[in-house]
Amino acid sequence: MGPHPAVAEIRRAVRGVLDGVPEGALVLVACSGGGDSLALAAGVGFVGARVGMRVGVVSVDHGLQEGSAERARDVVRVGKELGLDPAEVLTVSVGREGGPEAAARQARYAALGEAAVRLGASAVLLGHTLDDQAETVLMRLARGSGTRSLAGMPAVSGIYRRPLLKISRATTRAACEALGLVPWDDPHNEDPAYTRVRVRHEVLPVLERAIGPGVAEALARTASLCRDDADALDLWADEVYARARSLGEGLRAADLGDLPGAVRRRVILRAALDAGADRAALGAAHIEQVERLVTAWRGQRLVELPGGVGVVRRYGTLIFASTVS
Repeated sequence: MGPHPAVAEIRRAVRGVLDGVPEGALVLVACSGGGDSLALAAGVGFVGARVGMRVGVVSVDHGLQEGSAERARDVVRVGKELGLDPAEVLTVSVGREGGPEAAARQARYAALGEAAVRLGASAVLLGHTLDDQAETVLMRLARGSGTRSLAGMPAVSGIYRRPLLKISRATTRAACEALGLVPWDDPHNEDPAYTRVRVRHEVLPVLERAIGPGVAEALARTASLCRDDADALDLWADEVYARARSLGEGLRAADLGDLPGAVRRRVILRAALDAGADRAALGAAHIEQVERLVTAWRGQRLVELPGGVGVVRRYGTLIFASTVS
């Protein structure tokens, strides 16, 4: 008799995302003890042992809840029982910049990246599911995000891989139950103070009742389609930017004028970032101001961008330069 269908589905997803990782290499599973990452840890442990891959587990202790250190140690203990080695707790200090969610995420990824380098890991696997992807797309859609942002979380980004992006949260729960694993339910996942929690428990259920089942799946498909579109537009913009930069330090307005807006704005963004603009503070409104130097030229003065970068049009060329003396 084969494995439970949920367990088999997770194992198939893990095999797919591990293609290309060298035999004998180390991969790390980032595990919080929740159902998603716990099911992932079990799946990677099973597959890794059969394809000649070393699998370890790391659990990040953010120190934001009472008993968090003990829970992280419990996760490591379960990881060892699943045959994962090395198995470590990563203790971090969470700042305040950008709000609690962003600060915790920044501290978590910094710790995961450091652990990967220190342990010599080829990849770090994350337990984000189809439901997480749907929530991400919906939140970004509500903020009026562009195609790249609506592409959601990538399956592969540098050392990070997300095998479960096409697998539902219910499936990971079913896998844990079939394997006799007891997930930890983070109380933060029920706290309506967090936007994601409100989307999960209030917004998505309303959409399901009003539109019908399958909203999460549809949003995840939207992310995949947007990613394909964004990749194509980025490639086009890269080619245009490379040609434009080869002509000098500025961008000729004539070279940008006939481009579709989606490509033109990407080229402008690249030029702004290369000139030193602050990526975190640079918004769509800034890019649109620069774009008007091409599409609605009326002799405008300097456009100032975050990070001390100014853009001016002179003799038909957009010149990006530091405004800091």
